[in-house]
Parts: sequence; structure tokens; C-alpha cells
Amino acid sequence: MAQFANEKKNLQFCKFFFCVLGMNIFDDIKLQDMDLQHNIIGFHHVSIKAKDFENTVDFYTHFGFEVVHKWSLPDFNLEKCVMLHHRAINYYLEICDEHADIPTQGRKRKPDDEYIENALLHLCFVVKDADLARKQALACGAQDLSQGLFELDLSTETKGIHVRNSLVYSPNGEVIEFLEQLDFD
Repeated sequence: MAQFANEKKNLQFCKFFFCVLGMNIFDDIKLQDMDLQHNIIGFHHVSIKAKDFENTVDFYTHFGFEVVHKWSLPDFNLEKCVMLHHRAINYYLEICDEHADIPTQGRKRKPDDEYIENALLHLCFVVKDADLARKQALACGAQDLSQGLFELDLSTETKGIHVRNSLVYSPNGEVIEFLEQLDFD
């Protein structure tokens, strides 16, 4: 493993050095030789389908999101879709109208498809004060789920993890968790 780390550092230095010289000799590196773990460079967005599109977009603007792109895809019966971005936390949220024929868990796309229970459990935002965030979301139209602040002990024999969080339903129905900052590592 240490050898791989050293090779990676050397590769990064060489890439930087040749880039400074205006030479890109790394275009020939085959992506198919890269494993998935090293191919992933970040987390981009979560996508939700909105029962009330305008209200859902408005709700998330109160969190600090702003609309950065709008589109439609008639081939997928998608009349309205937006990408929201929260610049302070570099988090994207995609909101699509309820009529979109986009594959999703929780419903059949075709009559002969098997029903699949929804796997998206919640959206989670790291916050400074979980109870205050819950109250602020309620003032923006959310419905209370946790009825206050949860304080949970997720400790194991080797690690102490104490969680402070709260939960709300957005006006669209998805569960939103507000989690006070902690380190699971």
C-alpha cells in the first residue's frame, strides 16, 4: 500500500511538472485501468421528484440554495427540472417535476416492473445547531418529525460517537436530517 501511495505522489508531481511546461503526456492513461475507488472524485447531487415543484424549489432556497440551471426533457415527460447549489457547502440538489418518467425506486416505471421500496431514507445537512435548524425549516413550511432534538449515543467499545440531530418532512415529503457536526472517523 505504501508503494502505491509513493507511486501516486510521483505521478501527481510529474503531472504537475509537465502541466507547468504546457505538456499533457497523461492523456494516454487508460481510464479502464483505474479502479472505482480512485475513479470517484466527489459527491455531486441528490435528485428528488417534487409533488409541488414551485413550492419545493422555494422551500430549499430558504436553506441557502440557489437555482443555477433549469431544463426540460420532453422525451422523458420532464417539463421542469432545476439544479440548485448551496455554495457555502458545495452541495447540489436536483428537483424534477412529478410527471417525469425517470427511473426511481418506490414505484413501477413500466406495468410489468417489480415494485421496489424506496431506498432514499433522507437528506442530511451538517449544521451548527440542529434544533434551531429544525425550527427554521418549520418556519419555511416543513413538518416536524423529531418533535425536538435527538441526542443519540452511537458509541462502540473502540469509539465514542455522540449524535445531536433533528428531523423534518419537507413540504414535498422527503425526510431532512439536521446533524450537528461530528467526525465518524
